[in-house]
Amino acid sequence: MQDIVTVDCHYVQPKVAAAYLLRSGDTACFIDNNTNYAVPYLLEALKNCGYTPENVSHIIITHVHLDHAGGTGLLAQKCPNAVVVAHPRAAPHLIDPSRLVKSAQAVYGEENFKALYGDIVPVDEKRIVIPADGEVLNFGNRKLEFIYTRGHANHHFVINDKTSKSIFTGDSFGIAYPLLQHGKTPFLFPSTSPTDFDAHEARISYDKILNSGAEVAYPTHFGAWHDIPLGRKMLSAALDEIENTFNAIYKSTMDDKAANSFAREKIEKYFAHELNARGITLDANGKTILDMDIDLNSQGIAFAALRARKKAQA
Repeated sequence: MQDIVTVDCHYVQPKVAAAYLLRSGDTACFIDNNTNYAVPYLLEALKNCGYTPENVSHIIITHVHLDHAGGTGLLAQKCPNAVVVAHPRAAPHLIDPSRLVKSAQAVYGEENFKALYGDIVPVDEKRIVIPADGEVLNFGNRKLEFIYTRGHANHHFVINDKTSKSIFTGDSFGIAYPLLQHGKTPFLFPSTSPTDFDAHEARISYDKILNSGAEVAYPTHFGAWHDIPLGRKMLSAALDEIENTFNAIYKSTMDDKAANSFAREKIEKYFAHELNARGITLDANGKTILDMDIDLNSQGIAFAALRARKKAQA
């Protein structure tokens, strides 16, 4: 049986968000966990691999965004022997998620937030482990290296499994839905959602991943990506387009509404061009998923540009 198991969290639709179950002897580890609603899928995968919740030694989150870490508190309750491994900027939000919840509710609305994430359970501070940048954790016979990666979020790291030459990238190496891999060439794109998007830092993170020695990337959205150099090239090209949009807003007098509308128009055109060039067609469900990303990515670009402009004018 494989030592890396991709668990479909059934977030909004199948094959949109994954968690990863790592096996090493009689111990198991989860990387990312999605939401409270995904916890039963994680526990089922654990059982199918011959483990009990007591066998889970580590619950690792790449960053604290709720489609990656919303189920952490509940999963920790179910796995009593596990420590929770998180970035130092993510840990406070696990201990007290109120600010994170409020921010997400402002984006999604309270009703949609509840449907997507449920009630966020805090994590006991005593169960949280914070690795330093570059620190290596011994997990059974595997060595897991933590590499801090800004750009998508300031509280993000990736996990480099040196044993299998695999790297778990959260959102730091883009989004690669299976529905986008069936054209003439695959499609991977950056996640620029609010509120920490930084193109310069994103490029640095891409290079860290490229230079990690890993041969396979495992983005949370979704599953294995087997050509890291190609992914790096694709993400860099996308950032060129994104920075053009950022700069146009930065140099303008657009207000929030106009900036969001402008960014959305540009991102929609970018996606339409890329899908057409690759011969990728989407059904209604696929269009719904991609529209959600277009909306969030547009918001993130506009927010970053307006914040930079405001700072420059201060």
